[in-house]
Amino acid sequence: MHHFISLADVTDLDALIQSGRDAKANPFADEHLGHHKTIGLLFFNSSLRTRLSTEKAARNLGMNVMTLNVGADSWGLEMEDGVFMNADKAEHVREAAAVMGRYCDILAVRAFAGLKDREADYKEQVMTQFAKYAGVPIVNLESATRHPLQSLADCITIEEAKTKPKPKVVLTWLPHIKPLPQAVANSFCEWMNPRAAAGQIDFVVTHPKGYELAPEFVGDARVIYDQNEAFEGADFIYGKNWSSYTQYGQMLTDDPSWAVTMDKMNLTNNGKFMHCLPVRRNLKVADAVLDSPQSLVIEQAANREWSAQAVLKEILLNLK
Repeated sequence: MHHFISLADVTDLDALIQSGRDAKANPFADEHLGHHKTIGLLFFNSSLRTRLSTEKAARNLGMNVMTLNVGADSWGLEMEDGVFMNADKAEHVREAAAVMGRYCDILAVRAFAGLKDREADYKEQVMTQFAKYAGVPIVNLESATRHPLQSLADCITIEEAKTKPKPKVVLTWLPHIKPLPQAVANSFCEWMNPRAAAGQIDFVVTHPKGYELAPEFVGDARVIYDQNEAFEGADFIYGKNWSSYTQYGQMLTDDPSWAVTMDKMNLTNNGKFMHCLPVRRNLKVADAVLDSPQSLVIEQAANREWSAQAVLKEILLNLK
């Protein structure tokens, strides 16, 4: 593995999941790999789990870690090539990425969707420009359309918690007070679909009409518009809000009936509840669900350390 920007960069998904589980069992087994190596973490947007888990994973591997909040700790970065730079951005990504690539062996970047221009967001300009100009491997800490470290942690969590060979996994839309990107939902679909194709899971997506995800992400997943029907017999419920893809970035409804309650969880096969966090209690998910033994949200978040460690290990093994 060179870059880790999407699932397309992964050569063996099952092996990567197992690598994360191995790291969890023995966190410091590979700490020699990062000796005298440095990772730079670049945040265009806020973070809690992603920042802390990636820092911890890098240190488990013996790496030095530098963290930069772009625009707050540094100059604002211009991403467009050929632009006349007379606006608010003082530095171009060409120079910034190239310089950071000289300081660091790996760069990890977090940059959310703007939710104004679908074409621009789905071009993944920030990740593309850093990969183009940095000269070192790039790790996606959540981009406009994907959150692959989260998805890998989700895969690890499902493997750990499943009680039968082919569990039913349901991704459900949740209500929210503002429009959110499709990145987590897109990424979860992208990582679940090959597992479904391999007969490892039964994968269902449920949401109100109008919240269909991009076809390239939803793939062959079964889409059910009745949440109660989708929940029936489910082994895992993954809750997440996202804004409309077709009416890009818009909230078409904030229907509170789509929130996950214990009554809905009772439709499942004693299903486990998952969410990437942060979560707005009782708006999206009832306290009773989050505080129940069926909730995996804390273990799922803890597994972010091991997903990051598995990815960084693969990249370090391939560094010259």
